[in-house]
Amino acid sequence: MSLKWVDVQEIAILLADGHPDLDPYSLNFVALRDMVMALPGFEDERDRGGEKVLEAIQTAWKEEQD
Repeated sequence: MSLKWVDVQEIAILLADGHPDLDPYSLNFVALRDMVMALPGFEDERDRGGEKVLEAIQTAWKEEQD
């Protein structure tokens, strides 16, 4: 499976599964971007993950935890 920045929900699920005790809102955007880019199958350019995408990932990740 190949992941890109537009795959917000899939990214959020993987992060929630891999880091169940981590509050997504405790991460700064640089750390979150690095975590996303380290996911298996992630194949997109670093600079495409702007603030709006990272905020969407944080929100979806938090919803997965709740």
